[in-house]
Amino acid sequence: MKIKIGVSVFLFSLLLIISGIVATTFGVVPIPFIDVVKILLSPLGITDVSGYSEGYVLTILQLRVPRVIFSILAGASLAICGAVFQSVFRNPICDPYIIGISSGASLGAAIAFILGWDVLFFGVTIPALITALLTLFLILGIARVTHRNSIQTLLLAGIAVNFLISAAITLLMVMNKQEMQKIIFWTMGSCASVSYQEILFFLPLFLFSIFVLFYFSKDLNIMQFGSETARSLGVNSQFVMLASLFVSSLLIAAVVSISGVIGFIGLIIPHIVRLLWGNNNRHVFIFSIFLGAFFLLIADTLARTLVSNAELPVGSITAMAGAPYFIYLLLRKNKQNGVLI
Repeated sequence: MKIKIGVSVFLFSLLLIISGIVATTFGVVPIPFIDVVKILLSPLGITDVSGYSEGYVLTILQLRVPRVIFSILAGASLAICGAVFQSVFRNPICDPYIIGISSGASLGAAIAFILGWDVLFFGVTIPALITALLTLFLILGIARVTHRNSIQTLLLAGIAVNFLISAAITLLMVMNKQEMQKIIFWTMGSCASVSYQEILFFLPLFLFSIFVLFYFSKDLNIMQFGSETARSLGVNSQFVMLASLFVSSLLIAAVVSISGVIGFIGLIIPHIVRLLWGNNNRHVFIFSIFLGAFFLLIADTLARTLVSNAELPVGSITAMAGAPYFIYLLLRKNKQNGVLI
């Protein structure tokens, strides 16, 4: 099994690299695949790009490559965080976006814009992190007071918190019209303006979060059998749950602070992965990373190519795929429970 997983990881990694190069060819001005490869290899001294204009080279190296890299990292992050939330709450329709964590991070980003902190290093990230964590603890608190880990309670609490956050963001925009366009852009999600500096900030956090979540994957597997079983096997369920959700919220806040809100990846991808590869969280996390990366890479490519001379928010692309799937999951779950919506 380990050999099969290793081969799968290698093949997915190779396919992801090729897909990233192909995605770099798309844009307002299509660029041939061979030209992209030559320009990508030029910093290593392997190829000569003297025959290309400076603008041509900069378009690839400074605009498209950072965007492609971050869309891969962000898609992987959102997918594995969704897998963690679904595993912790033991239900398939829990997702950081649906229950309001992403919106909470967006509120922090909006506050940072209004206060002018976005020009500072970590000026958006730290407020986004704080509000994301506050949102998480608020939802968990509501669920604990009413009916612990009930999917209905979590969804209703998330919807209520989302309404509250949306109202707060709207109020902030009305009171600060000069920042309205920037806030609206943030709530719709985009990978368009990502820089190498942001990627260098995000990458260590991404790697740290992935390491921690994989470290807890075995404990999360045991927790699927209930807290009593987990306790008898020496697993501190409360600590594992809080640590996993904390790290996931940290990673989500970092994504939102760079790209804005991109929804439904954490819902769709882990669910598909569980259907294809089973419920072992170690496998779920591995393949969620790859499929999430592919999904957002494709969505971002569509966002900049579907409409000529314009760009769609990538959040709208993911929502068009995710919202119908979410409705399908709700209908199927209620049908299984004998409940009519």
